[in-house]
Amino acid sequence: MTKVGFVSLGCPKNLVDSEVMMGLLARSGAEITPRAQDADVIVVNTCSFIDTAKQESVDAILEMAKLKAEGRARKLIVAGCLVERYRNEIQKSIPEVDAVVGTGELEQILDATGISGLEPVDPESPFTILNSRPEGIAREATGRFDRREWSGTLASLPNYLYDERTPRMLSTPSHSAYIKIAEGCDHPCSFCIIPQLRGKFRSRRFESAVAEAEQLAAQGVLEVTLIGQDTTCYGEDLGMKNGLALLLERFAQIEELRWVRFLYAYPNKITSRLLEAIASSPKICSYIDVPLQHASASVLKAMKRGSNPDIFLRSIEKMRHEIPGVTLRTSFIVGFPGESERDFSELCDFVEAAEFDWMGVFAYSDEEGAAAYRIEDKHPPAVIERRRGKLMQLQRRISRRKKKDLIGRQFDILLEGASEETDLLWEGRTEMHAPEIDGKLYINDAGPHTDLQPGRFYRCEITQAHDYDLLGRLL
Repeated sequence: MTKVGFVSLGCPKNLVDSEVMMGLLARSGAEITPRAQDADVIVVNTCSFIDTAKQESVDAILEMAKLKAEGRARKLIVAGCLVERYRNEIQKSIPEVDAVVGTGELEQILDATGISGLEPVDPESPFTILNSRPEGIAREATGRFDRREWSGTLASLPNYLYDERTPRMLSTPSHSAYIKIAEGCDHPCSFCIIPQLRGKFRSRRFESAVAEAEQLAAQGVLEVTLIGQDTTCYGEDLGMKNGLALLLERFAQIEELRWVRFLYAYPNKITSRLLEAIASSPKICSYIDVPLQHASASVLKAMKRGSNPDIFLRSIEKMRHEIPGVTLRTSFIVGFPGESERDFSELCDFVEAAEFDWMGVFAYSDEEGAAAYRIEDKHPPAVIERRRGKLMQLQRRISRRKKKDLIGRQFDILLEGASEETDLLWEGRTEMHAPEIDGKLYINDAGPHTDLQPGRFYRCEITQAHDYDLLGRLL
């Protein structure tokens, strides 16, 4: 059997694409291996969202190219967003790359690897995705050329969208899975090129998303996370009203599922009907991830986002009123072209007033092809990094205070397994913790339990709190 190893970079949406490609290959007879060193074919699924992600993708490609030159691999395939942006440059600059597969070409992974003619086999074997660089792979190859010299050329917009009949090989723990309910984006944000990389917004059929959730639940998945560039627009292109609310309510009716959550809400799409849906069922996590990007009205206008901090604060107040105890996560961009000290000060004041539970801060990344790329009033990296550090320091104080308020409270937790930091601790997640992106909950006291089982729910009391992480004991 041909062995295929994957390196999957970037967001959960990209991870689902990797799982689809792995499923297609496994159904056609390939063996998926978690060790790139053992692979006959290596696939690097890339990210191209911001400059640091692009550089990480290039580094990974070069490392796998070196592995191919020194090891058993016969082919190196590059997939994902970087292909949509730099298709020609990748193959010209890195001749070790044998084929490229864009975000709208996932089914072409079979032809790219040469595995399309094999007989189908059982794809149900356990698998852990290779999501970090393999041991022993040198990094000196990254100096072979300057990726910044690439000038992207975009092909026709992708329009691919998988459905419930598409094979997937899950790379997440067996109790948790992502479901991509939509692809692409129609928002005109001036800092972003995602619409160029992922195409126009398009929703999956309602029945298709439900069927996949039922299939996953039948396989033992207890938690599903709905993802898309903007999940709150789900169904609009299909003529549906309140599509996300209806989908969440339908998922909550699947008996085997315990938690249902969604990520990436657009600020002005959080309707009363959606809040009612979240509040109506204990299965729908009281958790809203709404990337606001900024709080200065002038910067938001330049970003082509609109709104202002007063509207945002009223919306936050409404969320907290309609869903008592709701967890709110957001992200901001600092250093946007033309962002003045006053604009940044307004952002800091807003963060203090809003008191988010979780927050991420991105340094502005100048992306060729985005509207903001043409704005001349750019900030030097030192200014951007100073502002990023100051805002994160502000949020750290807020987080520390809010986490201390949780001491003594009890929560249902999903036990993930032994901690990567030490065998003396276990890790789990509450409803407040989305997979992979929020702080950690460490268990240092198993209480009456002598045989802990990852993927099961337990009752936990919070005993200690740090800036972002919590410690607890099982009851």
